[in-house]
Amino acid sequence: MNTVGASGSTGGSAGAAIPPWRDLSPLPREWRSLPSALVHAARANASRTAICDSTGASLTYGQTFLRALVLGRALSRTWSPERRVGLMVPPVVPAAVANLAVSLWGKVPVNLNYTASQDTVNSSIEQCGITHVITSARALERFQIRPRGELILLEDIPKRVTLADKLWAAAVSRLVPAGALGSFLPGLRNDSLDAEATVIFTSGSTGEPKGVVLSHRNILSNAHQIEQQVELKPEEVVLGILPFFHAFGFTVTIWTALALGKKIVYHFNPLDARTVGKLCEEHGVTLLIGTPSFMRFYLKSCQPKQFARLTHLILGAEKLKPEFAREIRQTLGIDPLEGYGCTELSPVVAVNVPRPVRLRDGREVPGNRLGTVGLPLPGTSIKTIDPDSGEDLPPHSEGIVAVKGPQVMVGYLGKPEATARVLRDGWYITGDIGVVDPDGFLQITDRLSRFSKIAGEMVPHVMVESVLMEITGVDEQHVAVTGIPDAKHGEKLCVIYTDLGLSPAEVHRRLSDSRLPRLWIPSVRDFIRVDEIPITATGKTDLRSLRHLASGPGRSADEHSVAPGA
Repeated sequence: MNTVGASGSTGGSAGAAIPPWRDLSPLPREWRSLPSALVHAARANASRTAICDSTGASLTYGQTFLRALVLGRALSRTWSPERRVGLMVPPVVPAAVANLAVSLWGKVPVNLNYTASQDTVNSSIEQCGITHVITSARALERFQIRPRGELILLEDIPKRVTLADKLWAAAVSRLVPAGALGSFLPGLRNDSLDAEATVIFTSGSTGEPKGVVLSHRNILSNAHQIEQQVELKPEEVVLGILPFFHAFGFTVTIWTALALGKKIVYHFNPLDARTVGKLCEEHGVTLLIGTPSFMRFYLKSCQPKQFARLTHLILGAEKLKPEFAREIRQTLGIDPLEGYGCTELSPVVAVNVPRPVRLRDGREVPGNRLGTVGLPLPGTSIKTIDPDSGEDLPPHSEGIVAVKGPQVMVGYLGKPEATARVLRDGWYITGDIGVVDPDGFLQITDRLSRFSKIAGEMVPHVMVESVLMEITGVDEQHVAVTGIPDAKHGEKLCVIYTDLGLSPAEVHRRLSDSRLPRLWIPSVRDFIRVDEIPITATGKTDLRSLRHLASGPGRSADEHSVAPGA
């Protein structure tokens, strides 16, 4: 068993524990729920800027709390019977305020994936029993999705707000002692850290989306873990470009930032590099969380001076190539920090930090170790298990990563069997392949779903992609590998590409001369040209779309391509 555990616990029955480099301290006393954490931050930072966005909207902590009270009181006359409330708005100030309002009124906000299909959105609504969805006319027009149920348009909110709502909110926000707010706000009555805080649907990149139930304890613990690991400064300014239907967007750019009294700058389109650069320069953004794919856009379209204030550039969701890390360092003068997480873990598991860290044995080592996703967050245990037997592996062995800690989800909504498959004795089985080094740094080497079993042999897609990129000189924005069923060998590999600079036949010849085993080399007829490599709204390669492209009817055998939009 290969374990990194809180207080030196092994988390299993055999094997030597690898002690954590840092324990998790108790949650702040005021953090009894998400609403109570918000109230404490709003009262402590009333005049400081809390949230702003690319439209020019800007609110202090005091104003944010006031607006959330007004909105919640007005909408409570509509949504009162239901437990969960849907939201379908990109990350802008009104969307953040709406999320806060829902929580303050004791409801569960469920942010819907507006980049998914109509059927997927409606399935999420049905699974959650949602009858009301907060959205906007612009969002409905832009995303061409009309959620099932009664729609509450943000543009219509002013018509719902009365003078009594405003006076009540002003009195409650400024005059009522924090300890008495529960008499006015349902979300502060009978605070329970173990109550449901949100449902976030998985991206569906490797299968059908499932509703991940996260508790107040999950989200606040993760916020506290991030604070202890990253050691954010009081004047930290966070860029919020990830959608709120994504766990990072919800946990980090709403609740972590606000509970810790930081400033957040929102923009609704992470691919709009020019605006992102402008916002970073204008607001002095110090913490940017995104993907390597997003960062490539920014380096191409922005001036280095626009990121001059960055102290934390955290990249995840896909592998950070060493050469791209060097390019970032040379261009921006800052080392990128690779991190790792998943929806079921609230979401952050591990992250590198820019400063030296002192390990349990007293040694001081650099906190940013290239090729790893960093040290696990305080209070987080990690072990690796055998993909076939499910048995714990010896220390420093590569296997499926399992995680235990306060950020492990409650479970999948209404899916006890699916929950049981991934939660075992408090451990979440991630499906990612990785190894923990002797100092406790976690390295993710692949995803179990990114292997193909060809003639009985497990073939890693990432390894084949790596050799393809070496041969052609392109990056992950131009080539990806997927697997589809094959009658002869069980599965076969397909290469999805935009422009390799060489013909498929020449690439195949060079692959044959490479270090790859012959069984791992895709056939020339399984090279499929596309206009662009599909990515999800959060910047990850869309694995479902890759498989669809590889097996879809748009394939052309002699052109080795698919029609646009196939």
